[in-house]
Amino acid sequence: MKRSGKRVCSFAFMKVNCDTNHNHTLRRLLCCLIFFAFSCGNKNDYNKLVITRTDSIAEAAKNARAYQQIDSLKKAVHTGDLVLRTGNDFTSEGLRSLNRRDETYSHCGIASIENDSLFVYHALGGEWNPDQKIRRDPLEVFAEPFSNRGIGLYRFPLSPDEIGTLMITVKKLHDMGIMFDMKFDLKSNDHMYCAEFVYKSYLMGTNGKLQFNTSHIGNFAFIGVDDLFLQPLCKEQRRILYK
Repeated sequence: MKRSGKRVCSFAFMKVNCDTNHNHTLRRLLCCLIFFAFSCGNKNDYNKLVITRTDSIAEAAKNARAYQQIDSLKKAVHTGDLVLRTGNDFTSEGLRSLNRRDETYSHCGIASIENDSLFVYHALGGEWNPDQKIRRDPLEVFAEPFSNRGIGLYRFPLSPDEIGTLMITVKKLHDMGIMFDMKFDLKSNDHMYCAEFVYKSYLMGTNGKLQFNTSHIGNFAFIGVDDLFLQPLCKEQRRILYK
């Protein structure tokens, strides 16, 4: 893939300006992220891509391999598993930078096997989810390779009864139409962002058995995606990088 022109947007520039002062709140960091995403999405500033037929063939082959990997992963997934993905867009890159310890993943959800079909429940905002409500997507949609670099599968040691209670909680929040929390306010329960939805589902579903680290930027507390899969009881099952 050939590129022409000079790139004027820099993720590093955004991160330095937003992270230099750790007394900034998470909301301010997210404002920087949103500004960055829109400014880099301006067609006048974007580098023009020259895509050759060879590029297209290679991309199609990579995506075909990715869907084979996703299909293979299905056999390893259990209801109640933590499923994570690494987005390849600018917003996902910014969200990964919010992780205080491990920036591998940008988004998360909880798996559910229903009538031989595999779904992922997850809270999603922005243009990808116009109604802003908690989503229930097939794994192929959640993990699709066009806007993701890879996916991870993690598991907590939960009993069948605990998994049952967990999924009752997950489905109740979904059925309530909980909206995405653009304020990233961990204290509110009527709106939830992605890691908050997963965190509170596990917390309520296990009656407090699972406890998680809380991340901070200055005095602003939040749950990062890494706070979930780095929980001591959480064990990695599979990690797939699309290539």
